[in-house]
Amino acid sequence: MKNKKELVKQADIVIIGGGISGCSIAYNLAAEGQQNIVVIEKEYITSGATGRCGAGIRQQWGTKMNCMLAKKSVDFFEKAQEILEYDGDVEFKQEGYLVIASDEEEAKTFAKNVKLQNSLDIPSRVLTKEEAKEIVPHLNTDVVHSATFCPTDGHLNPFTMTDAYYKAAKRLGVEFYTYTTVESIVMEDDIIQAVQTDRGTIKTSIVVNAAGGWAKDIGRMVDVDIPVYSENHEILVTEPVETMQGPMVISFSQNIYCQQTPHGAFIMGRGDKDMPKGYDVSSSWKFLDEMSKTVTRLLPPIGELRVIRQWGGLYNMSPDHQPIISGTKHRKGFYIACGFSGHGFMLAPMTGVLLSELILGKTPSMPMEALSLDRFDGKEIIEMETSVV
Repeated sequence: MKNKKELVKQADIVIIGGGISGCSIAYNLAAEGQQNIVVIEKEYITSGATGRCGAGIRQQWGTKMNCMLAKKSVDFFEKAQEILEYDGDVEFKQEGYLVIASDEEEAKTFAKNVKLQNSLDIPSRVLTKEEAKEIVPHLNTDVVHSATFCPTDGHLNPFTMTDAYYKAAKRLGVEFYTYTTVESIVMEDDIIQAVQTDRGTIKTSIVVNAAGGWAKDIGRMVDVDIPVYSENHEILVTEPVETMQGPMVISFSQNIYCQQTPHGAFIMGRGDKDMPKGYDVSSSWKFLDEMSKTVTRLLPPIGELRVIRQWGGLYNMSPDHQPIISGTKHRKGFYIACGFSGHGFMLAPMTGVLLSELILGKTPSMPMEALSLDRFDGKEIIEMETSVV
């Protein structure tokens, strides 16, 4: 049912985007005592990348910042049901991620990554391909060199988790307006004055851009060039079967992630280097053909399952494949949470914490220089995250 309630005329903070990032930011602000918060979503809650994601949660990254964000987010997810007082089940299944190394070069990189992860209290470890097969018996070790494994990684329902944030934020007084499109952001002398929507104007001095795949467009409304772009990544889901695979199996070089959900279906996805930039979220025969071949080669029994449906979703890519969680130098009151490069869902708890601290002038829970928009100001990329499918 479309949102018909009358739009408020004024808000202290307007958040653009009703995915998990926007809902997490709203909740964290409200939990710190901030009032008069509005979230604007052009369709329904989770209609964008959140509702189209692969639902994986992992801490096995190659950069320190992504590892830290993921570790602290997992710490929250483990207690989210109680903290948010959710009336349902967020369905957090921690049965690990098995990261496949296809050759010796990849194995060396992953071993280095594990050292970094262990230094940050992430319990990952290096495995031989024989040890990997003990964890996933149907793994075809002929196409595996070795692997890494973290038992506290897993799967989380994006709809119930976002709903938990949404309901908790509403209880704290946050107003949500769905099926409401932002048309412009009004400024005078480089100071934000209001947000203009297709349903009216909301006066405000603070705007948060949590618009996911459309974040660059929102930035243009205040003449801020955010160095991100969006591209389609596709996913399919199979018929449900009895439990046969606990962890997510992921291979960056073979371009696949594949996990069995708590309901028995397998969900799997991949990127396409030839995919044009843009907002297309359709799904193709090419994807189905290539995914079928890859999963049949790596996890042969899964190739026998029937496909129920397939779809696309937007990755909002940053130059270094790490998020932008930041204010802006020349637009006081304009804040950004975007560029998650396909992993905004699993980093949402810390996105909400850090951005709320930034807005409220509190000391950040972790150093944020590596997340700042300023890191791209004519500078070379210091650290590139390569662990992306």
